[in-house]
Amino acid sequence: MLNRTALEALTRRPLPFLRSAWPWRCAAYLVASAVPGAAVGLVAAAVLLLPKPVGVPAGVALLAAIVLPLARFERLRLRLVDAVPLPPVPRPWRRELGLAVMTLLALWWIDLVMVAFMVAGPVLLVLTPAVQPTVSTQAGIAASVAGVLLLPVAAYTVTAWGGGRGAMARAVLAPQGSELSEVLRSRARLVDAFETERRRIERDLHDGAQQRLVALSMTLGMARLDLPEGSEVARLIGLAHGEAKQALEELRELIRGVHAPILTDRGLVAAVRDVAGRSPVPVDVDLDVPSRLPAPVEVTAYYVISEALANVAKHSGAARASVTGRVERGTLVVEVRDDGAGGADPARGTGLTGLADRLSVVEGRLSLSSPAGGPTLLRVEIPCAW
Repeated sequence: MLNRTALEALTRRPLPFLRSAWPWRCAAYLVASAVPGAAVGLVAAAVLLLPKPVGVPAGVALLAAIVLPLARFERLRLRLVDAVPLPPVPRPWRRELGLAVMTLLALWWIDLVMVAFMVAGPVLLVLTPAVQPTVSTQAGIAASVAGVLLLPVAAYTVTAWGGGRGAMARAVLAPQGSELSEVLRSRARLVDAFETERRRIERDLHDGAQQRLVALSMTLGMARLDLPEGSEVARLIGLAHGEAKQALEELRELIRGVHAPILTDRGLVAAVRDVAGRSPVPVDVDLDVPSRLPAPVEVTAYYVISEALANVAKHSGAARASVTGRVERGTLVVEVRDDGAGGADPARGTGLTGLADRLSVVEGRLSLSSPAGGPTLLRVEIPCAW
């Protein structure tokens, strides 16, 4: 399993973890805090050693000169414990400066103390016979054994602190909300690209294959008129003419499924009435919305309503359904009701989950009420600010 952060590496089995580079990378990450520690030392030396009228201004100037490079250094060394790329955020230099200030004030010495206790301590115990020759042989061996036993503990502790320190740095440089926003923007771009491709396919089918089938159907119809009634050739031409008309009808249904031209030309109300008119279950439509809504809102609402009515026809056993919709305080609210058997459950299929996923792209919400025995109510809310 490929681990991209130190905290993920901690979840591995002990031997693979101890053999990996993560403990060493975390130790290097913490030892790198000697750089901001040296910066603090330089500022302190400037303030204390220079004459008083000059020391404080010199220390402030030196600190201002150090902070910007240190901010960049903090972002770069984060890669030692967190290999996940940071998402773009507005004005990243502000967050980098904030992390640099936190490091200068407190974090650098905590990192170094952790390394000193968790790494230098066990190493010194292991080297006790060499660094303290006056200690008895038995005591030296015991200390060395204790040091060896503490090394795995040190590896886990250093990795845990390094991973936690890296997670804190990431939270400052790229808060979770910014990553979520970027994911949502990415999903919205994918949906827009998908809708553009759907429209291209619909246009190609409408202007290409459909026109050819229309021409073929007309040609077969004209050829049939010139043949004697009751002849075998006329019968075959008639069959071919019927097949061509059936294929044309199926192609038109496919085109409407790929993208409804009526939605683009006349808006959501007309498109929903068209879907309701083709539904095998009678559907009452009461949509009171502006003539045109933003394109993402119309496309999403049409998709959800179409899928909901298809589910009513396939699974509900309903005798009648209704679609109502209003724009309330800048939000399109649509309700699809049916008098069927109810019992709709998102856990038993991907249809309702897919609708919720589609709505989440435009920050919409889906609510479902479907008790056993019915009725079923599907409520959709889509913000119109797009």
